[in-house]
Amino acid sequence: MASTPSNGALERWFELHAHGSDVRTELIAGLTTFLTMAYIVFVNPAILGDAGMPKGPVFVATCLIAALGTALMGLWAKVPIAVAPGMGLNAYFAYVVVLGMGLPWQTALGAVFISGCLFLVVTLTGLRERILQAIPAALRVGITVGIGLFLALIAMKSAGIVKGSPATLVTLGDLHQPSALLAVAGFFAIVVLDRLRVPGAILIGILGVTALSFVFAGNPFKGIFSAPPALSPTLLQLDIPAALGVGVLNVVLVFFLVELFDATGTLMAVAKRAGLLLPVHQPRLNRALLADSTAIVGGALLGTSSATAYIESAAGVQAGGRTGLTALTVALLFLACLFIAPLAGAVPAYATAPALLFVACLMLRDLIELDWNDSTEVVPAALTALAMPFTYSIAHGLAFGFISYAVLKLGTGRAKEVPKLLWAIAALFIVKFALL
Repeated sequence: MASTPSNGALERWFELHAHGSDVRTELIAGLTTFLTMAYIVFVNPAILGDAGMPKGPVFVATCLIAALGTALMGLWAKVPIAVAPGMGLNAYFAYVVVLGMGLPWQTALGAVFISGCLFLVVTLTGLRERILQAIPAALRVGITVGIGLFLALIAMKSAGIVKGSPATLVTLGDLHQPSALLAVAGFFAIVVLDRLRVPGAILIGILGVTALSFVFAGNPFKGIFSAPPALSPTLLQLDIPAALGVGVLNVVLVFFLVELFDATGTLMAVAKRAGLLLPVHQPRLNRALLADSTAIVGGALLGTSSATAYIESAAGVQAGGRTGLTALTVALLFLACLFIAPLAGAVPAYATAPALLFVACLMLRDLIELDWNDSTEVVPAALTALAMPFTYSIAHGLAFGFISYAVLKLGTGRAKEVPKLLWAIAALFIVKFALL
């Protein structure tokens, strides 16, 4: 069948035939990726809303940076990878930086902007890969697992499954409450649907709990469609001078390090699955690295936490996506989401909690990569992971991990295994604790 003029233009720009794909396959792949990650338009406003940010504008910022960042991936880098505000980074932004440290959300946005600029610089100069290689694999595992445990604690607290206790710090919540019961049902629904390979399992779970909340939990229904809310309450509201203060430097460092591991690891994992790691594809990967770095800066300007490449992009690759047309499809669908603000605003915290908990569970699988026979590798990774939820701080988890790794290698006569950069980061964290 002859291609239409529009299909011909898409073929020329994305080189579909050369990548063994076609327009239909790429569109289906884009829809598949979108369904697996669309939950972020509900989860991100809920999390940043807890930090005092206006949910409507955050919803718009989330949709816009997901659309713009993903379009950049598709049209410029020409890779089937989608971008959106990252899970874990948004939780750190809201619950640690704003609520825990007491910083205004405008200052936190400034810290995200600075970390994004640093990320862009190290990407442009080629330092990004060298920095990543300097961080031991064990600590990278510990960081991923720790963020997962941190998300799990936040999720169960939001669902009312756990609550604070003066005697035991944490205890079981009231499971008779409709919110807790709906969250539990939503979590099991997500796991079952995901196991059955139902596209959009997380999104279905969130929307299902939200629908039931209108009936059983007294959640008022305010409609589905409307014009997008105004973006002005968050647009360009970042406070860069405040973020440059000495007390916020560790916040910038944490944003930078987590962005480094999350975005780079995700890009490489999806690119590998899409067969894009051959030398001939290196220019596309370099542009992809720049695209996700640019999205962090753009997100801070719009009014949301750090954007990053999404591992859910692998679902679209599995469906046959091989080019930027997959990403462009995702971008257009995120733009369409701008018109469902009433529905996004009606999603309660206990509806997004099952999604957080499911993502958290998946993040624990990296534990199998640890060398359990080497305690100088396992213990720092474990301390990193455990300190994040127990101190309610990703920054403290990083500090425990870097310091313990350096100390244990030094104590066992293996100091040469510690990269110079790691010594420097460990020293910075020690100075930070000493000045507290």
